[in-house]
Amino acid sequence: MSRGYAVGRAIVLGAAALEVAHYRVAPEDIEAECARFTRAITVAREELVQLAESLPDDAPPELDAFLHVHGLLLADATISEEPLSLIRERGYNAEWALTTQGQLLAEQFAQMEDEYLRERGNDVRQVIERVLDELAGTDKGATTPKRIDSDEPLIVIAHDISPADMLKLRGGRFAAFCTDLGGATSHTAIVARSMGVPAVVALNTARTLIKDGDLVIVDGIAGVALINPSTRVLTHYQGLQAQYALARADLASLRDVPAVTLDGVEVGMYANIELPEEAQAALDAGADGIGLFRSEFLFMGRAELPDEEEQYAAYAKVVQTMAGRPVTIRTLDIGADKTLDGEATVAINPALGQRAIRYCLARPALFATQLRALLRASAHGPIRLLVPMVAHQHEVVGLYAAIESARQELRARGQAFAEKIEVGAMIEVPAAAIAIEPFVEAFDYLSIGTNDLIQYTLAIDRADPEVAALYDPLHPAVLRLIAQTINAGARAGKPVAVCGEMAGDVTYTRLLLALGLTQFSMHPHQLLEVKREVLQAHSNALRARLANSLNRAVPFDLSVLDI
Repeated sequence: MSRGYAVGRAIVLGAAALEVAHYRVAPEDIEAECARFTRAITVAREELVQLAESLPDDAPPELDAFLHVHGLLLADATISEEPLSLIRERGYNAEWALTTQGQLLAEQFAQMEDEYLRERGNDVRQVIERVLDELAGTDKGATTPKRIDSDEPLIVIAHDISPADMLKLRGGRFAAFCTDLGGATSHTAIVARSMGVPAVVALNTARTLIKDGDLVIVDGIAGVALINPSTRVLTHYQGLQAQYALARADLASLRDVPAVTLDGVEVGMYANIELPEEAQAALDAGADGIGLFRSEFLFMGRAELPDEEEQYAAYAKVVQTMAGRPVTIRTLDIGADKTLDGEATVAINPALGQRAIRYCLARPALFATQLRALLRASAHGPIRLLVPMVAHQHEVVGLYAAIESARQELRARGQAFAEKIEVGAMIEVPAAAIAIEPFVEAFDYLSIGTNDLIQYTLAIDRADPEVAALYDPLHPAVLRLIAQTINAGARAGKPVAVCGEMAGDVTYTRLLLALGLTQFSMHPHQLLEVKREVLQAHSNALRARLANSLNRAVPFDLSVLDI
């Protein structure tokens, strides 16, 4: 989940502690037990507040958000009040009541179709563990003092790690971590990437196999952990670690180097962000602009939707930070089971339900608010509007009508905005990629969302472990759709970008160049590594090698592009 190598001594965090004592409380002690539970909730919330207030200036912005989310969960009645009913009505002790409620919530989250929401079930478990620790009078983040005082790098081993516990262990000797749980959208993976800390997650039994003080190698490239390696293996990995550090240092020299292939093809290098604060990281990495600002992260995980002023301030902040570089903002990509208003409605198949542009057009007031905020922010610099999941011409008509309506309202108010703003479509539905010409004509630019395009083309849910191995970016059908979209854009003189995971994976850089791609958009931490690959490539030679390889009915062999 986070690349790099680390060598250090294991610090094994405590067990999940969900197997607690179960006993009945005497009737005369019920209210005292309720008070004990309420005190534990209060102390846990206060600890999170203190951690948030003491965040260092260089802490990743995600940490503050995660601490806030955990505080909100502790305040929610399903955690802070429902266990009280179990204590009073069934006589459960506080730990038994809390874990019973926790199991119910865990089952509800596990049944959710959406990967992001399913991962949030880990947040619920983490805050429950924090309250259990308060009830037991222990500190969840506590580790063996002699290990904390050691000068050796620390490798944190845990079933899972909450953002608050990661903060406790943050520092020069925190070299890496391994967890039994986790995934691409889990907090541990997100924070690891933002901090540049090597990590391996979903190891299943790491906390059982690794003991306190074991010498551990974390290989964040291959995704493995080695326990008490031989001297020969240790020496080998220490060499890899030194080489990797030198390579990362060398990459920094490419920050201001134009991304131009060996044969003179200019390539745009753009950054993907989720929050306004991340724009600075894009600038620091030398991004040519923001290729994808996922605006839905401003809407999720909150009781009230952001109003026009809050959205305007967020968009304007990114535009001002990028100082004249273009900022591409994707309109709200949410729907189906990702409801914003707390409704329990869940589509039969969320991936095929009312989401993205379908969701927005069905809620004109919500959409109009976002469009007005986007247009107002365009007065501060170049903004490009990007619309996800476009598949029908009537959606295009509805979109432009909504944009014009927002313009008219701003004119009536006398509020400034750029009269000309580029509007683009995300190509992630196979139907749009197959019937691409009308969309090329209707929009100023296109951006290929490879994550969904691959899923929909292959009928594969990449979050489902039983079929995840079939999620194949090199499937000939996927490559043909990407090539068809890029070629259609070239014929019409319209720019085409890729903003999905393929753009940030150096494995596919040469392939995308061979397909004719000249605009890449990725996480800021991936940008320099991809740029290096671009600088070493000969675009036209790659295109010639690829010409006869896309018509085969077998997965594409990347070795064809070895030049």
